This record gives sequence, C-alpha cells and structure tokens, in this order.
Amino acid sequence: MRRLRIALSTLFAAALLFVAPQAAHAATWSSSDQWATWTNGGYTLYNNIWGSGAGAQTIWANSYSNWGVWANHPNTSGVKSYPNASKSVNVALSSLKTATSSFNVTVPSSGAYTTAYDIWANGTTYEIMLWMNKTGAVGPLGTLQTTATVGGHTWSVYSGSNGSNAVYSFVRTSNTSSGTVDILAIMKWIQSKGWYSNVTLSTIQFGYEITSSSGGLDFVTNSYSATTS
Repeated sequence: MRRLRIALSTLFAAALLFVAPQAAHAATWSSSDQWATWTNGGYTLYNNIWGSGAGAQTIWANSYSNWGVWANHPNTSGVKSYPNASKSVNVALSSLKTATSSFNVTVPSSGAYTTAYDIWANGTTYEIMLWMNKTGAVGPLGTLQTTATVGGHTWSVYSGSNGSNAVYSFVRTSNTSSGTVDILAIMKWIQSKGWYSNVTLSTIQFGYEITSSSGGLDFVTNSYSATTS
C-alpha cells in the first residue's frame, strides 16, 4: 500500500508538471520581470506590465513569431499590461509601398483583454489600435465615428485621446484569432479623413492588452510577422 501511495504521488507530480503554464515550456527565453525585453529577428519583445494593481506575468519566447505570456492579473478595472512584439519602421507614409501583418493566436475564453495591434505614427503623436478580438469588460477610448471595411476587415472606428496623444481605435466587428491586416490601407484611410497628413509610420506592435486574468491565463502567439517596404 505504501508503494502504491508513492507511485500515485509520483504520477500526480508528473501531471502537475504537464499542465504547468505555457511559460514553463519556453525553449529559448522567459522572464517575469516587469520590463523584461528580448530582441530576435529584428523585433523586440516586451513584458510591459505597466498598469496599476497588476499581478504576476511571465513572458516566454521561442522566436519573435512564437511567444506568449502567462498572466495572473486581478479582476479589477484598468489595463494591467501590454506584452507585445515590436518592430521599428520609421518610414513616411508617402514612401511606403506595403505594410502588412499576419498573426495566429490562441487566447482564453475568460478574463478581460484584447488581442491588439498598437501602431505608432510620428513617434508617439498618433496611436492606431487594431482590436482583432476582445473578451470581457474592455472598450476603446473616444467616441464611435463610423463603421468601415478597410485593410481586409470590417471595424467600428473610434477617435479619442489618452491625454498624451491622439488614439484611433479600429475594433473588429467580430472576433478572429488569425488573419492578415493591410496596415498601410488603414493608415491611408485615416489620412483620407483628414485626421493626420503625411505621417511617419514609426512602430508596429502586436500583443495582448490585458485588464484581468484572475487565476492565471495563457495567451499564445502561434505565429506572427510584420512586413514593410
């Protein structure tokens, strides 16, 4: 009987290891530091736990294209973090021929978060957010301007400010966990509205804007890339 108990305990411990957070399986890099960064393939990954009242979060990566986080943020309001993969571009809109991105993610069915692009123009003067999917009590800044089909998707478009910069939020009218986005088409659409002129596309970021993930949730980027020319 004692031997059986030892064997069962061993099996239970093995089972716990098997269901451990995805971060434990990172082959290349992982960190729980608030501002942890890792550079790979021309991209920089950021853990970026920036909001007040945040809990624990671990970022892991096998490459810029395959990465994720395990996050345990309390069920309170306010964004806690935006772990992301960032690529610097720094090319004027008039000089860009292409700016596209593709992604495939696995995200939880609970919590409060959005899978989002954060695109910056003229440094940090203009912020363009593309919400590809959202769950829970989250919403964009500003007021609803229109519904538009542009860049390969249909969006509810909001305009507002966070007090430091203008924010244009494109909230997809239905959730998706994979797809391709024509970023250049969206930026030119904004320009056609007169919301800015010939700006410089400074940075493309893609990640998870997490408000709550109580108990610990996994956010996995199965594949991702951003291409400009």
